[in-house]
Amino acid sequence: MPLKHPLAAFVVASFLAGCAVGPDYVRPEMPLPQRYLGESAVDQRQATAQADLVTWWTGFGDPQLTRFVTLALEQNLDLAQASARVAQARAGLGAANAALLPSGNVSGQAAKAYQSVETPLGQALNSTPGFDRHGNAYEANAGASWELDVFGGLRRGREAALAEYQASEAGAAATRLTVAAQTADIYISIRGLQTRLDVARRQVQTQQDLLSNINLLYAKGLAAELQVRQAEGALAQVRATVPVLEAGLDAAMNALDVMLGAPPGTHRSDLVDAGAIPVAPRIGAIRSPGDLLRRRPDLIVAERRLAASNARIGVAIAEYYPKLSLGGLIGSATAVSGGNLFNGNASQSAGVLGLRWRLFDFGRINAQINLAKGQEAEMLAAYRLAVLRATEDVENAFSALVNREEQASVLTQGMNSLGRARGASFAAYQKGAVSLIEVLQADESLLRAADARAQAQTESTRAAVAAFKALGGGWQSDTPGSMAIK
Repeated sequence: MPLKHPLAAFVVASFLAGCAVGPDYVRPEMPLPQRYLGESAVDQRQATAQADLVTWWTGFGDPQLTRFVTLALEQNLDLAQASARVAQARAGLGAANAALLPSGNVSGQAAKAYQSVETPLGQALNSTPGFDRHGNAYEANAGASWELDVFGGLRRGREAALAEYQASEAGAAATRLTVAAQTADIYISIRGLQTRLDVARRQVQTQQDLLSNINLLYAKGLAAELQVRQAEGALAQVRATVPVLEAGLDAAMNALDVMLGAPPGTHRSDLVDAGAIPVAPRIGAIRSPGDLLRRRPDLIVAERRLAASNARIGVAIAEYYPKLSLGGLIGSATAVSGGNLFNGNASQSAGVLGLRWRLFDFGRINAQINLAKGQEAEMLAAYRLAVLRATEDVENAFSALVNREEQASVLTQGMNSLGRARGASFAAYQKGAVSLIEVLQADESLLRAADARAQAQTESTRAAVAAFKALGGGWQSDTPGSMAIK
C-alpha cells in the first residue's frame, strides 16, 4: 500500500536510506613541504650506529638505557592512567552502540493486600455483596522499546564516541612515546652530570696537588704567601661546583625512579658507577613532513577530536526533528490466583508508537548547534596548530643535534690543546719562567672546556631523543586508523 502522507513518506525514506543530518567529516588538508630544512645536515652526520623509529632507544647501544626504557613502558603510572582513559572511552562507545539497538525488559510482581473499610473506596466495596477484604495480584510482562534513528542523531553520536575512543587510543600511544623519550632524556642527563662531576673532581684533585706543591715551596721560602692564597681560592672555586652538580644528579635520579613507577632511591644503586654519555645514532627513515600526520600519535589525537566535534554538530541538528520510538508489551495479569496467571483470559499486550518533538524549543537548539560549530572550529584550529608545532619540533631537534655535535667536536680539539698548554705552563712555573696566575688560568680554561664538552655531548644526545620523539618514534600503526602499539 503506497504511503500518501508526505511526512510519513519522508520519514520512511530517510530511515531506509540511512541518512544522517549534519556535515559529513572530511579530513582537512595541511600544506606541508616535501623535506625538512635540517634533513640534509642530519643525513650527513657521521654515526656508527643506526636506529629505527619503532625501538629507537636500542640504537644508542647502551644496555642500561634500554633496560630503563623497557621498565618505564611496563610500570609508568602515566601509562596506567592513559590505559584507564581508553577503557572509559571504550565504555562510551559501547553505550553509543547500544543506543542504536532495541532494548527489552522483563518484569513481574506478586502482591497481597488487605483492604481497609474506613476509606471511601473501602466503604463502597464493603457495601457490595460478597466483598472479600483480602486480595491478590499477579503480573508478568516482557517489554521492548526502540528509538528509530530516522534523522541520524544517534548515529552521529556513535561517530563522535568512536572518534573519541580512537583519540584515547592514540593518546595512550602518545603517552607511551613521551614516557620512553622522557626516560631516555633523564638517563642521558644523569650520565652527563656524572661526567661533569668526574671532570670537576679531577680538577679538584689537580688543584689540591698544585696547592700541595706551592705549600712545599712556601715552606722552603721559594713561594710567596700570595701564591698560596691564590691556589687556595682557586681550589675553593672548583670545590663549589661539586655540590651543585650533585644536587642536579640527585634530582635526576629521583625523577628517573618516578618515571619507572618506583619511590626515589629504588634504582640508584644501578647508577652508582658512572657511565659514558650515550652516543646519538644515525636517524633512519626520516620520510616527509606529511608523514607526521600518520606517525605522530598526538596529531592523530587532535584529528580524531576534530572528527568527534564535527559529528556533534549532527547530534545537535538532529534535535530539530521529531524523535520516533516503538514500544511493545506482552504479558499476563490476574487478581485471582497465581495458577491462573498464564491462561488465555489473563493475557495482555500493548503496542506503542511514540513521538517526541521539541517544537517550541528551536531557540535553545540553535544555541546548541552554534556551540557545536564553535567547538568544531576550535578543534580545527587546534589540529592545524598541532601540525605546525610538530614540524617545528622536528626542525628544532635536527638543528640542536647537528650544532651540538659540532660544538662537542670543536671543544674536544680545544680541550686537547688546553691540556697541553696547562702542562707546559706548570713546567714553566716550576722553572720560574711564568707566574702561578698563568697556571691557575690554564687550569680554569681546561675545566671550562671539559665541562662545556660534557654538556655539548649530553645536549646532542638529548637532541637525538627529541628528534625521535618529534618524528613519532616509539610506536607503529599497522593499518590506517589502527592504534597498534609496539
